[in-house]
Amino acid sequence: MILRKIQAGSCRAWLSRVSLRQQELCFSSSVPSQPVPPLAQTLQAYLKALEPLLPPEELSHTRRMVQEFGRPGGLGPQLQEGLEKRARHTKNWISPWWVQWAYLEGRQPLPVHSNPAISLPRRDYNGWRSQLVFASRLIAAVLDFKAKINTGQLPVEYMRGKPLCMELYPLLFSSCRIPGPKHDYIAHHGRSRRSPTHITVVRNYQFFQLEVYNSDGSRMTESQIHSQLLRIRSQSWKTDKEPMGILTSEHRHTWGQAYNRLLRDKLNKESVRLIESGLFSLCLDSPVMRISDEKYASRKAAQILHGGGTFSNSGNRWFDKTLQFVVGEDGSWGLLYEQATAEGPPIAALLDHVLDYCEKPDPKRAPLVPLPMPKKLYFHIDREIKRDIEHAKQNLDILINDLDVNVFNFKRFGKDLPKQHKLSPHSFIQVALQLAYYRVHNEVCAACDIVSQRMFRGGRTEYIRSPTSQTLKFILAFDDSSVTREAKLQLFREAVDAYAALTDQAFKGHGIERHLLGLKLQAIEEGRSIPKIFMDTAYGLATHWKLRTGQVPANTDSVMCFGPLVPDGYSVCYNPQADHVHFSITAFNCCEETHAETFAVTLKDTLCQLQELLQPTV
Repeated sequence: MILRKIQAGSCRAWLSRVSLRQQELCFSSSVPSQPVPPLAQTLQAYLKALEPLLPPEELSHTRRMVQEFGRPGGLGPQLQEGLEKRARHTKNWISPWWVQWAYLEGRQPLPVHSNPAISLPRRDYNGWRSQLVFASRLIAAVLDFKAKINTGQLPVEYMRGKPLCMELYPLLFSSCRIPGPKHDYIAHHGRSRRSPTHITVVRNYQFFQLEVYNSDGSRMTESQIHSQLLRIRSQSWKTDKEPMGILTSEHRHTWGQAYNRLLRDKLNKESVRLIESGLFSLCLDSPVMRISDEKYASRKAAQILHGGGTFSNSGNRWFDKTLQFVVGEDGSWGLLYEQATAEGPPIAALLDHVLDYCEKPDPKRAPLVPLPMPKKLYFHIDREIKRDIEHAKQNLDILINDLDVNVFNFKRFGKDLPKQHKLSPHSFIQVALQLAYYRVHNEVCAACDIVSQRMFRGGRTEYIRSPTSQTLKFILAFDDSSVTREAKLQLFREAVDAYAALTDQAFKGHGIERHLLGLKLQAIEEGRSIPKIFMDTAYGLATHWKLRTGQVPANTDSVMCFGPLVPDGYSVCYNPQADHVHFSITAFNCCEETHAETFAVTLKDTLCQLQELLQPTV
């Protein structure tokens, strides 16, 4: 009620200031700075991580190189000193470097290669009328979540009893990645004095600016939003409009050049700026092609991830946008996000809020005030831009056809089974993934598991490396009939516990991956040559991540999906529930050795056999 008495402009400025103050709250003493791990500890852990991957003679060569790097007075200690100095004078010694190196300097297309998608359980409706009703409620729910951030009502999150940095939350809204020739940058429009009050709605490749706040600063009600979405639908029948959003799916350098050509025109510049500055985007998709119930989950996840192709819904995306909510006519829905600003756990919290909100009735009555017509965004497309769009369409369809997506719900057991046997569910699944990979490829591979570092100020993520030596011992013993069940069980426990110990180290800020990257970037910062340990073939092998994994636990049956990091690899995401686990597996069809369905079948079989190991039926 107080907001209704504040002038619209002053309200927005106040909200912006509150948002900035909230952001500063995360830098309280309760969230410590991220430590720089001891150099000797990281180098020792690095060599240990190489043991299962390298033959003895190569390991000896690398060990000598690492010892030379780490000797007192040598290059390693000098770079370590530089990192420790950096840690004393910056909010976080690694996060800005990581975001720049891993995301903004990456030149691959954002769909598949970078932007993760979260596919949620299908809503119980079919048809455009119910689609718009649900979309209206979703928008209201997201605005309610944003209001909690702005007014400081969002509770601080905890992990393992420790508070987490909440810095990312205010940055989720009104932000967008902007392409550049050598690297991209992030534009945060929510920090301006006049924070944006609109979202972007896309339907049939046509973009609309939809104001979602009334003139007095209050949020629009669901019925108000619904009436506006009806107007947008009536203005967006299928036409010969060019799918402008397809341009954002290109290789970053190519898109950067097209972006500059696009913005030479005043009309285009205004339309692009409105898309970039919007709070978030809503993509109103046509139905997903339904082949069979078994394949529908995979098709639905792929639809959120990349739009299904240029003849489907890919033109309804602006892949640079931080938050894109996708709502299909067939009840499919989910979220696509850009990683330079957003991350899995805050996104999961946002979606949990949306789901809770959607269960409650809408208490607000729509005020009887006329609403302005949503503004359709127009583009002037010359011959060059038309050519850019055609090239982007071809390249995106090639990428989409190359991606193999397999989503399934493993129903035999969930996280309760490992817990009953005093085993970490997360570590249990990680060991199972390595065993499944070995059974398909007859070798273990370098794998990275993404874990949060938000227990530190400005922290982002860390990779946990696998396999461990204990995992390799277990894998070699598991299918050996001469090894007793008791011995296999003991080796399995050791493998799971060893991985859990690595996870504990990462949560203390003592993971090795970001530290090694920091040492490498520190050398570049100081104008030195890249140290030899990073030019070593062992380092190349150990960072050729054939298995990219991520646990994204949520309170609902959602599943995250993204593409592999390397052409001959897989990505595996999983969401463990009490009595089942949701998995998504992706691989590239261009690689003859990898096949998502084969890996999925093997993983299911492996999980069942591990259950038998823990709970023998005979």
